Amino acid sequence: MLIVGLGNPGPNYAHTRHNIGFMVIDALVARQNAHKISTSANAELFKFDNHFLLKPLTFMNLSGDAVVQVKSFYKVDDVVVIHDDLDLPFGTVRFKCGGGHGGHNGLRSIDAKIGKEYIRIRMGIGKPEHKGEVASYVLSGFTTQEKAYLQDRIEHTVEAVLYLLQNGLEDTSSKFTIKKFQIQ
Repeated sequence: MLIVGLGNPGPNYAHTRHNIGFMVIDALVARQNAHKISTSANAELFKFDNHFLLKPLTFMNLSGDAVVQVKSFYKVDDVVVIHDDLDLPFGTVRFKCGGGHGGHNGLRSIDAKIGKEYIRIRMGIGKPEHKGEVASYVLSGFTTQEKAYLQDRIEHTVEAVLYLLQNGLEDTSSKFTIKKFQIQ
């Protein structure tokens, strides 16, 4: 299975909402002691067991380039994409296969390169008050309150991915979906 975390490369973006997919991949690499098998201008690629962990190093709107290259080269059929979702409140986690991109440029790029039939792990980041603030919002850091829960959400998603590798999407969704999350 190819597990992709979406984000933007570079230290300026490392702790932003848009990079939550990268954060999960980093946690999976550490947890599984995955070894790096490639670093290029397009991607960082890690492997554990028969699974690949990918961080596209293109900017978000070109993520599909790295995904299709790895998928084709290693002849991987199953793809999971972990990404931020503006339409979900912070802390929620949902799972689905296929669907639209919802305005997410990383998903739009992947859809264009490999089609829409892949598993999506949607991590809620909330949304700004005004639509015109979306770009600055996703590229901003988490609030102090959100940071208190962020590592827990990342670890929860790591557990979900590892469970998914052994079980189906339906079972994983049933066990790991968080529909409502309240910051206290």
